[in-house]
Amino acid sequence: MSANFLPVGKNCSMIATKEQKTSRLAFPSSILYAFSPSSTRMQTQRGQAKISDELQGTSGRSAKHRRKGLLSRLLEMCLWTGALFIVAPLMCLAYLRYQQQFLDPSVALVLGGAPEREQFAARFAQNHPNVEIWISSGSNPEYAQWIFEEAQVPTAQWQLDYQAVDTVTNFTTLVSKLQERKIDEVYLITSDYHMRRASAVAQIVLGSRGIGFKPVAIPTQQAPERPETLLREVRDAMRSLLWVVTGKTGLEWQKPEAQES
Repeated sequence: MSANFLPVGKNCSMIATKEQKTSRLAFPSSILYAFSPSSTRMQTQRGQAKISDELQGTSGRSAKHRRKGLLSRLLEMCLWTGALFIVAPLMCLAYLRYQQQFLDPSVALVLGGAPEREQFAARFAQNHPNVEIWISSGSNPEYAQWIFEEAQVPTAQWQLDYQAVDTVTNFTTLVSKLQERKIDEVYLITSDYHMRRASAVAQIVLGSRGIGFKPVAIPTQQAPERPETLLREVRDAMRSLLWVVTGKTGLEWQKPEAQES
């Protein structure tokens, strides 16, 4: 028999020997772990616990970082939204105030509520003979007529209207008449302490019909009987918006009150 070939029995024994060596090498790690010394097992457990803690810590830090990033984005969005709602109206108001100085109205709307307003209106008519004077719910007709006659203002230059009962209706009762006359800009004349609230209402009511206004404040020395407050301004602005949407000023649901200035 050639030396290159081994007997079958011997060949089989060699193969068996190799398999035993391989099986010993591939002995299950779990069994080895079970029979390993206790110190080795404790070290292994500590290592596994450390790895688990590191993984949990990394996961916790990632979640915390994501929450922090989300809060930062929400805060940034709130700031930008707030800036938009504050800055945009202020810019519009500044632009409108800039435009007002170039207006040259042919009608002056005088809001009644104090005798000095008719007196100022008469002097204003003298200095602006081409401007019509419309007085909304001012003093009694006899007093108003006497004021204008004393100032020698022609009767055709001024007119009285008594439909309004407060600041909001000063505008809502006359805006349609202004629109019918194709008047797109007016002087707004009232007391200085009353001008801010009147301007807020005018901006909404007259603005809804495309009518601009140029404020002319009357200087006053005496404080009004009823102080002007932010609450009154907001209330009249809301009533003006209600009128634009529904055609009603809200007086229909209020108890009758004394006329406001």
